[in-house]
Amino acid sequence: MTSSINTIAVVFGREFRAYFSTPLAAIFLAVFLALSAGLSFFVTGFFERGQADLSAFFTWHPWLFMILMPAIGMRLWAEERRSGTIELLMTLPVRTWELVTGKFLAGWAFTAVALALTAPMWFTVNYLGSPDNGVIAASYIGSWLMAGAFLALATCMSALTKNQVIAFIVASMAGFLLMMAGFDLVLAGVRSWAPNVITEMVQSLSFLSHFSRLTNGVIEAPTVVFFSSMIVLCLWINVQLVDLKKAQ
Repeated sequence: MTSSINTIAVVFGREFRAYFSTPLAAIFLAVFLALSAGLSFFVTGFFERGQADLSAFFTWHPWLFMILMPAIGMRLWAEERRSGTIELLMTLPVRTWELVTGKFLAGWAFTAVALALTAPMWFTVNYLGSPDNGVIAASYIGSWLMAGAFLALATCMSALTKNQVIAFIVASMAGFLLMMAGFDLVLAGVRSWAPNVITEMVQSLSFLSHFSRLTNGVIEAPTVVFFSSMIVLCLWINVQLVDLKKAQ
């Protein structure tokens, strides 16, 4: 167990440093901060609402992560396959699940950095009024969990192809489908041909529905289990895909 943790830590360090060795980190952070602040202040009308909270800020996170998480995850395996370094990785005394876990945790930690950089907005609303900091903290936790689910999905798609653009598009489309699963338009279409159990199953896959519960300030076990299960499932599929490519 100790050796596995050490291996994951080595892979994590390698991947985490890789983000900051290229302009990718600066570009991602700048885009995330600019979009999240711009959408909150100018589109949702942060000041016009006259409320000291961050609900307008977190409203946009699902849509931002639907695009930005694939941008982070698309390179994790596609780039390894394109450059041929995946063959080198597979010859090392490292198990596939350790590689997959280390790469994912590096991307997830990078996302935590991006969220941490939005802390001035939290300080601002506390300066302007008396917000419910418990709700804001729960929203940050929920945002990070949801980002992890999007990222795990993106790394899974990245293992399917050598082309980062294709990995990005497929991951974004898959994320969009999971976002739309809770909308009445989709559910009405499913109800027209499927029994209620199928409709409820589709509705339960909605990232938006689960995230909205967390932004209400309540960290519910079913929501945490949902995002955690999505992460574990996608990482398990990622391991199977990498092993399949290795066997070819």
